[in-house]
Amino acid sequence: MCRVSSSRYLDIFSVTESQLKALVAEGLASGGSWCDLFFEDTVSSELVLRDGEVSSGGSHEDFGCGVRVLAGEKTGYAYAETTDIAALTRAARAAAAIADGKESAKGRFEGCLPPQTHATLGTVLPSNRFYTAAVDWRDTTAAEGVPVLRKLDAAIRARDSRVIKVIAVLSHQTSEIMMYNSLGELTCDTRPMAALAATVIFSQNGQVENKTVSRSFRCGAEMLTDALIEELADMAVDGLDARFEARRPKGGVMPVVMAAGASGILLHEAMGHAFEADFNRKGQSIFAGKIGKRVAGRGINILDDATIPGNRGSLNYDDEGVPGQKTYMVRDGILESYLHDRISARFFGVSPTGNGRRESFRYNPIPRMRCTYMESGTDGTLEDIIGSVKKGIFVKEFSNGQVKIGEGDFTFYVKAGWTIENGRLDMPVKDINIIGNGPRALADITAVAGDLKIDDGTWTCGKEQSAPVSCGIPSVLVRSLTVGGE
Repeated sequence: MCRVSSSRYLDIFSVTESQLKALVAEGLASGGSWCDLFFEDTVSSELVLRDGEVSSGGSHEDFGCGVRVLAGEKTGYAYAETTDIAALTRAARAAAAIADGKESAKGRFEGCLPPQTHATLGTVLPSNRFYTAAVDWRDTTAAEGVPVLRKLDAAIRARDSRVIKVIAVLSHQTSEIMMYNSLGELTCDTRPMAALAATVIFSQNGQVENKTVSRSFRCGAEMLTDALIEELADMAVDGLDARFEARRPKGGVMPVVMAAGASGILLHEAMGHAFEADFNRKGQSIFAGKIGKRVAGRGINILDDATIPGNRGSLNYDDEGVPGQKTYMVRDGILESYLHDRISARFFGVSPTGNGRRESFRYNPIPRMRCTYMESGTDGTLEDIIGSVKKGIFVKEFSNGQVKIGEGDFTFYVKAGWTIENGRLDMPVKDINIIGNGPRALADITAVAGDLKIDDGTWTCGKEQSAPVSCGIPSVLVRSLTVGGE
């Protein structure tokens, strides 16, 4: 059963329940043990303002259906950019042929949930509506977005005379999703997503600095408030003086304090990916085989959460029809769970965690994060943690980095930070890398403040496919990391 009347979604995709059943039967006709259908109708738009003038904009609609067939360890996947029943039947047959179920099927695929839960898997209670759109983006026009972008441009310029260029972007999309599988579960969802962002270039005495700020939520056009514009403008100029003063420090192995919020990107990349169950099922993750083992200090809890209202990474259902939920990966320092889709859950003999995600109907679902964060600790404030460090580095913002899932080694570029000398922030720093190993860094977290912050920026994860995510972390102290400097 869908959260709302299924008839609306069936009408959107011009199919009937009897046709859904027939398509699944076609997918299983060659001996497959599981078949699911993923219907999508996504309408997206973007508007770009450069220096107060609209420079580009456009809208796009993506429409179609993907068919997946599982047979033993084999997966067949095909899609159609239409929902014409003849085209979908061809896709179902193609997926079945790829899976080659006659030779490979070994037992029924039951979705890894206890039988008594099957009847309710497709039902989300009213309290599980994690996002709504009070003002549907599809009812707005591009002209309505122009004043918002011009306000943002003006607000940023009013805050600092060193601004030489502002590029402001408003993007949004609304996805109608319908899923059906061989358990007879029909799941429907309407997913809004929007982002307001600005890239700002500053110049001072011939030196140029740039900064990008953004906010993204699952909501409607009601997000476009003056308060949001003011928040982004403040973020754009925050720490600007330090950026112009920043230098490259001496490198070495030292304690690193990470600020709450956007530092969670290191948690996502260096640890979160290694908790995804496909890497562990294949033995590729450094955390493979460590369920029930201590991987961090007592009191450290790391979650992946689809239930935060309006959050960019939240999901009423994942892309396999599993209800959105909160999953503790690490609880009190013990590795408690991987992040599962249906395939990995079957392999490990556990329930799916709602992490089966895909970029669109053209892609097969795989285990992906949603909103990954560490819960607040009990070690005081950020100031308390900085005060405990004799010599080290404080990192406020990370940029892109590289991670080796198998070894756990990572390198991240620091966008903004300071040296710490005798418990105080000293010199602004730039052009440095933080180098370490995920499991070792996790074990080396020796202090966690009580200031958890979820960062609402436009985070996008690129594991084989693009998926909107978010991240967060309280201020933490890592006892020992390599700082690449002079």
